[in-house]
Amino acid sequence: MISDLILMNGYGIYVWSAFAFTLIGFSSLYFIINLQLKKELKRFKKNFSELEKEKYKVAINQETYKEILKHSGSKI
Repeated sequence: MISDLILMNGYGIYVWSAFAFTLIGFSSLYFIINLQLKKELKRFKKNFSELEKEKYKVAINQETYKEILKHSGSKI
């Protein structure tokens, strides 16, 4: 019964290898994109914190900045 599911009338090797390839590909893409996002957030916070006081006050009230920090888990 279970061997029939795994073998799939001789096509199991193709089906399971395609499934594994897809799973590995999507997982690696997820982790690479997640690492790049964290790197960009650090760079954004560093650049934003170096602004002059007047520019900082204007920028802190912008919706884009609030949206970025909301998704990164940081507080304003």
